[in-house]
Amino acid sequence: MEPFALKNALENVRNTTPLVHCITNYVTVNDCANALLACGGSPIMSDEPADVTDITAICGGLVLNIGTLNARSIEAMHVAGARAAELGHAIVLDPVGAGASALRTDTAGELLDELPVRVVRGNMSEVKALAGASAATRGVDVNPDDVVTEENLAASAAFARDLAARSGAVVAVTGAIDIVADADRAFAIRNGSPLMGRITGAGCMLTCVCAAFAVANPQALLESQVAAVAGMGLAGQQAAGRMGGMDGNGSFRTYLLDALYRLNGDALEAGAKVEELA
Repeated sequence: MEPFALKNALENVRNTTPLVHCITNYVTVNDCANALLACGGSPIMSDEPADVTDITAICGGLVLNIGTLNARSIEAMHVAGARAAELGHAIVLDPVGAGASALRTDTAGELLDELPVRVVRGNMSEVKALAGASAATRGVDVNPDDVVTEENLAASAAFARDLAARSGAVVAVTGAIDIVADADRAFAIRNGSPLMGRITGAGCMLTCVCAAFAVANPQALLESQVAAVAGMGLAGQQAAGRMGGMDGNGSFRTYLLDALYRLNGDALEAGAKVEELA
C-alpha cells in the first residue's frame, strides 16, 4: 500500500463531505446517520420507492442494508440501485443476516447479481451465504465456526478474493480479524475491540463509513476500504480505552462515535494494524 494511503483516504472524506443515500435497517438508522457525520460524510435516509430515485440522484453513494426487509424496502433497493448504477455511484451492500432466512439470502444475492456493487461488507457467515457457500448464521451474528482466526486467515483471504473476482466488488469481511480484498490483493486488519460486538449497529455503521470512503476515493477503492475498516476499528479501541467502572455498552456506543469524529489522518496512519497477505 502506498505511503499515507490511509491518511489520504480519510482526509478526502473530510474535505469533500460525500452525501450517501442509506436504505438501512430500522434498528440502526440513527447510528448510521451519526457515524456518517462523525467520519466526515453526510447522510440522507429514504426507503420509499416513489422517493428514492430523486434522493439517489443527488448523492454520490448508496448503502443497501437488508437488516429489516419488507416488500417496500426491497422494491426501493432495486429502484435506487438501478438509478445509482445509471449515474455511476458507489453502491455498498450489507447482507445483514444472509443465511438466516431465504428472503434475506435471496434478496442479497439478487442485488449483487443485478447491480454494479462496489463494496460488500459483512461478517464471514453473511458473506459465505451471499457467495452461495454453506453457512449457518446466529441471526445477524457470525457463526462461531466461521470466525476468522490466525489459523484460517489465508483460506479466508482466498475466499474473499474469489468472491471479489466473481462479483467485481471489494469484499470487506469484518470480525475479530478483518479482511479487505479485491480480486488481486487482500489485507488483514487487526484493530477493534470485543466491545464492538456488544452494541447494535457497529457493522451497519461501518458499512455507511465504507460508502463515504468509496465515494471520496474513486481511484483508490481498495485502499479506501482498508482505511474505513481500520479507522472504525481504531475508534473502537479508543472508545474501549475510555471505559470507566460505571460505563457499559451505552457509554461505549457514545465513545465510539466520539472517537470516530475525532479521528485524524496522522492517528489513523500511526494506529492502523494492517498487513498485506500473500
